Amino acid sequence: MQKINKLLVANRGEISLRIMRTAKEMGIRTVAVYSEADRNSPHVKFADEAVCLGPPPSNQSYLLADKIIEACKELGVDAIHPGYGFLSENAGFAKKVTDAGIIFVGPSPSSIEVMGSKLAAKNAVAKYGIPMVPGTDEAITDIQTAKIKAEEIGYPILIKASAGGGGKGMRIVKYEGEFEEQMQRAISEAQSAFGDGAVFIEKYITSPRHIEIQVLGDIHGNIVYLFERECSVQRRHQKVIEEAPSSVVSPAMRKAMGEAAVKVAKACNYYGAGTVEFIVDEELNFYFLEMNTRLQVEHPVTEMITGKDLVKEQILIAEGKPLSFAQEDLKINGHSLEVRVYAEDPKNNFLPDIGKLVTYVRPQGSGIRVDDGFEEGMDIPIYYDPMIAKLIVHDEDRDRAIQKMLRAIADYQITGIETTLTFCAFVLGHEAFISGDFDTKFVEKYFSPEKLDVKWEESELELLASLAVDVLEKKKYGLKRVSGQNGISNPRTNWKNRLI
Repeated sequence: MQKINKLLVANRGEISLRIMRTAKEMGIRTVAVYSEADRNSPHVKFADEAVCLGPPPSNQSYLLADKIIEACKELGVDAIHPGYGFLSENAGFAKKVTDAGIIFVGPSPSSIEVMGSKLAAKNAVAKYGIPMVPGTDEAITDIQTAKIKAEEIGYPILIKASAGGGGKGMRIVKYEGEFEEQMQRAISEAQSAFGDGAVFIEKYITSPRHIEIQVLGDIHGNIVYLFERECSVQRRHQKVIEEAPSSVVSPAMRKAMGEAAVKVAKACNYYGAGTVEFIVDEELNFYFLEMNTRLQVEHPVTEMITGKDLVKEQILIAEGKPLSFAQEDLKINGHSLEVRVYAEDPKNNFLPDIGKLVTYVRPQGSGIRVDDGFEEGMDIPIYYDPMIAKLIVHDEDRDRAIQKMLRAIADYQITGIETTLTFCAFVLGHEAFISGDFDTKFVEKYFSPEKLDVKWEESELELLASLAVDVLEKKKYGLKRVSGQNGISNPRTNWKNRLI
């Protein structure tokens, strides 16, 4: 075992702050890294020490593995936490860190490498009998061979980049006539995004839900699962709203998925925090999708329902300590929701919106948490992911958590840029979300930009929260919708019509 006294966080923004707060609570000194664009960012000010890596572009700053390791040596750093994104799932970086005698707060390089390839991951877990979507078990580049495989599997099929993520290198093919064009596009995009044009084919689940399991493992072979997160509300194959637990997962299904996730972790001798992602069909059959070998953006909802600080657990595992709790010690407490606050315009196809945070006031109150990396008056850089914050709430059940989130969104004051807050309010007030009857096609089925044509003022968001209460009560007590008296329109009904 090796005690960590000084930790460098090889990341930026909200996740850097979140990691450093826990580190300081553990008596660990912190080192921030930053690009010239982030010189005045809160994570730089919060750290005990800070190192400038270079100009704003990631490949000239946050992706400079050798420079980060050099800074560790100069400052006497014991360990590096990669956060998520950037170098967090780079097996080569993890190996360089460990070879330099520095602790990598994450899994082994070999685990990252195996799970970094979707095909290698599928092959690794195959012997454990884990359900998998029908598809190829090797990369395909020959179009004619791929066509034959697609016919065997049956349309519609999904072409996916083996090294991919975030929807890049992914194409849905509904019939044979469009197969060749879509495969060429997938290969080209995968090559451009990941430097690897390898793709594979699997059956396309038409109404899928995206449900993932959080796991923790130590170097002594102990592995536990910390229940599930529902991540089905997405745009461009990327998550926007997450919750824990899922509204459709029964105790029996939760146990089966959790045990399957533990087997996935065992398949690559995993230690640290990781997430096993599953796709769930209309009959609630689940299939292994992939494993993310890092802390997830949505990890706070798991922390809220379990009472476990996942970053603290990561650090203790990295120090060589065994897990301090067993599976039977873990219980679900209440319900948690997270919305990602992106600097994007939902009325303009969710395109990034650049500008200054003229007004920036966070919501407050019991059970409300904001993980962010910006302050009022700061500019949103164009060089990085447009997420500026995560708004998380916790309450005793799902209905109350939805009401609390709507109130928190109404209290979140941001001007100077467009954000996804109004879109998130739209989702949370929609009957499909409230009922739990939704899948990854929520945006495609229910959302259109004109739904947000009217500016959602604070008073209107409060009305939306009131509407959600009405819908929740209807669900609970089987009430029918009541229109306005004497033919006069009911403002709540008008809001409901806008939502659906």
